[in-house]
Amino acid sequence: MGRNIRLILSVIVLLTFAGWSFSCRQTKKNKKTTQIELDTITPLPPPVLKYGLPVDSFILEDGTIRPNQHLSHILGSYGVNMGTIDRIAKQSKNVFDVRKIKGGNSYTIFQTSDSLAEARYFVYENSATDYYVFELFDSLRVYRGEKEIETRLRTAHGEIESSLWNAMADNGIDPMMALRLNDIYAWSIDFFAIQKGDRFRVIYDELFVDSVSIGIGEIYAAQFDHYGDENYAFRFYQDERYDYFDDEGQSLRKAFLKAPLDFFRISSRFSHSRMHPVLRIRRPHHGVDYAAPKGTPVKSIGDGTVITRAYQRGGGGNYLKIKHNSVYTTVYMHLSGFAKGVVQGARVKQGQVIGFVGSTGLSTGPHLDFRVYKNGSPVDPLRVEAPPVEPVDKEKMPEYIALKDSLMTELQKIDWEPGVLAGTNQTGGSASSIQ
Repeated sequence: MGRNIRLILSVIVLLTFAGWSFSCRQTKKNKKTTQIELDTITPLPPPVLKYGLPVDSFILEDGTIRPNQHLSHILGSYGVNMGTIDRIAKQSKNVFDVRKIKGGNSYTIFQTSDSLAEARYFVYENSATDYYVFELFDSLRVYRGEKEIETRLRTAHGEIESSLWNAMADNGIDPMMALRLNDIYAWSIDFFAIQKGDRFRVIYDELFVDSVSIGIGEIYAAQFDHYGDENYAFRFYQDERYDYFDDEGQSLRKAFLKAPLDFFRISSRFSHSRMHPVLRIRRPHHGVDYAAPKGTPVKSIGDGTVITRAYQRGGGGNYLKIKHNSVYTTVYMHLSGFAKGVVQGARVKQGQVIGFVGSTGLSTGPHLDFRVYKNGSPVDPLRVEAPPVEPVDKEKMPEYIALKDSLMTELQKIDWEPGVLAGTNQTGGSASSIQ
């Protein structure tokens, strides 16, 4: 009897051990299986966003503001009641005045994806980069957003056949490059006098939003060959601002602009004896006439103070006289009108718009009669040699030379050969590598 009991107990122990062993093996197998299953799970893709909002959660409708179309017209057509529209217009004033919505700009309506299709967000694009989001629920919040701007480093080149503007079009370059080069070289090149055979090459940033080009960013280096002279410009940081300097470290900014307006022809030059087009008699013409359409902006060629703003019936019509320093004074005549704030005693900055081309006074057509006086005596505006501003500091010259040499090397890699769409070439690298 005792022997049978011991046998039964032995069998129970063996069965218990076998069960425990099987359980352990099964647990390990399950853990291994679980690990494998976890390892094979694919992470969910990030949500697609537009204006920071999840696209998959809404039905989107894009539109364009029509002329004289108001916010109430747009939102009303999507079922937003007038009370809500009135509240959001009032609450948004400190962020964006809805009365400034412009025809031609884009907008997007975010609607719920259910059968009700309720408008939840209205997004207005104020510019290529700025937009405003109007929440059409709860507190009716309004906030401003900015699209991400991508910069791509570009090179461009061209040769003048007829005009700088046409050279841009012929080489597939944004025409605004003409204005940018004019700004950089305004003190050293007279763009009224550029000739066939002049040429340029430039290293710059092109700006993109949503893979669409929105214009030109920073210009890092340029070369403009004019009448056989190589004119270089390199962007360099000094005195808490970026300026352009030539290949010897001299500033391209001078005391005066070369001309008081952009890209229009000279119709009459400085002369001590000119046949007057109205009076038909010979008399001195101590200025330069720039023929341009009525309303063309006229700029002050340098910092100064307006000492005269008046009207001369039998001569200059509406005119301004600006004193720049103890030596130089300039006069701008036949203006159709004056810029806001340009009154006698006002301080003006170089490049500031001071008036607009007209035909007031004794004039046969719209033009600007521009005059320069040195120590009270008239001088030919096209021959004024203004002293440059400060060059690169001696302490910064090693840094400048290193940057200049690097950019000069990159400029010389740009092929002068015609027929290449230089505006689409990409140099490689990033803007940050050459700043």
